[in-house]
Amino acid sequence: MNLSHWVQGARLRTLPAAVVPVAVGTAAVTQVEGVSIIWWRALAALVVSLALQVATNFVNDYADGDRGTDSDRLGPARLVGGGLVSSRDVKVAAVICFAVAGVAGLLLALAVGPELIAVGAVSMLAGWAYTGGPRPYGYYGLGEVFVFVFFGVVATVGSTYVHTESLSGFSFLASVPVGLLAVALLVINNLRDIPTDGPAGKRTLAVRMGDRSTRRFYVGLMVLVGVFIGLCSLHAPLSFIALVGVLLAAEPARTVLRGAAGRDLIVALGMTGRVQLVAGGLLAVGIFLS
Repeated sequence: MNLSHWVQGARLRTLPAAVVPVAVGTAAVTQVEGVSIIWWRALAALVVSLALQVATNFVNDYADGDRGTDSDRLGPARLVGGGLVSSRDVKVAAVICFAVAGVAGLLLALAVGPELIAVGAVSMLAGWAYTGGPRPYGYYGLGEVFVFVFFGVVATVGSTYVHTESLSGFSFLASVPVGLLAVALLVINNLRDIPTDGPAGKRTLAVRMGDRSTRRFYVGLMVLVGVFIGLCSLHAPLSFIALVGVLLAAEPARTVLRGAAGRDLIVALGMTGRVQLVAGGLLAVGIFLS
């Protein structure tokens, strides 16, 4: 077994999409009067989020590999599509990650309530059905919806809920820029893959919208992130420091609007990941200190 292959398959660059919502959701607990952060619950929520992200990545790898979608790609080689690891082994790795998420989620459910079991089960099903199963919704342009809902709203609001045991309006608001940042990462990834996804039958939102509209959509998402961070600052004033992270989006936005393609978009993808991590991290810090 080559450990570097598994690290590659876990797609570490995508993990900020799992860390940021937990950080922001946990920080949002400080905006609820009379409630304090319970740190072991925050850690358990982080384990759930990370495990679900990696499990979804592995499902995506073996499902796309089995369908032949990854046989001709511009990005980094995938485990199955690149012939690095067998489809069966990647499936097992996905199941193990789902199990880790399940155990951590069960601990939270025992402390908070059985409703978390239902949320966890739906999240796992969504992670698998993204590219797995006979009719993967990621192939029908719904991947961005999944990312916004589960790595934006559910992960952020859920990370607040495990402490407060009630729904927080501010947490819902804070989940919007978090979800939009995660969507932007997927959009630029799918923009890069338009030339190969279309012929392979993978009708992502980028394929459906077309190259030009997808580029504008990406920039629009970054603008909306700034707008919603501004709205968050009306309730938690120091949230505005997250705008520093949004300013970092200027460079990848210019790259996208100039018509960058192929490997140039891989660089822009990395810059987008940095925007997500910095803006999301500063949003969490700003909320916590407000």
